[in-house]
Amino acid sequence: MARSPIHIAALVAATLVCAAHADELVSYRIVGDGIPESLTGSPGDAARGRALVLARTTTCILCHSGPFPETRFQGDLAPDLAGAGNRWTVSQLRLRLVDASHFNAQTIMPSYYRIEGLVRVGRNVAGKPILSAPEIEDIVAYLATLRN
Repeated sequence: MARSPIHIAALVAATLVCAAHADELVSYRIVGDGIPESLTGSPGDAARGRALVLARTTTCILCHSGPFPETRFQGDLAPDLAGAGNRWTVSQLRLRLVDASHFNAQTIMPSYYRIEGLVRVGRNVAGKPILSAPEIEDIVAYLATLRN
């Protein structure tokens, strides 16, 4: 599917806005196709994760749609999040959020918890992750609940 320059510009702009509130990176280990250990040492909160997914500042809802009947103007550039908990394990979901380019080097999905080797990064957000470790864990916890 062709990506509109307007859609991509909106994605990049929204991504840059939320980078300002993220924490320092903690180390993690990739095993196979996932990150098995929590970035925080504990599970995230699914209710906070749902709020983050629906917040336009995290950019999730700009590209993804899902089981969110109360939310207008959901994205259509990326897979529907309905059933995400069936399609991917918690470990796989975590890696997709941390660094989606691990799976697809050409993805337009931001690497939410990576700061090195990126291109087209604004000076004001260079060296900072887009989401904090607790935010990643909250979103993972929520996405894992989305089962058909």
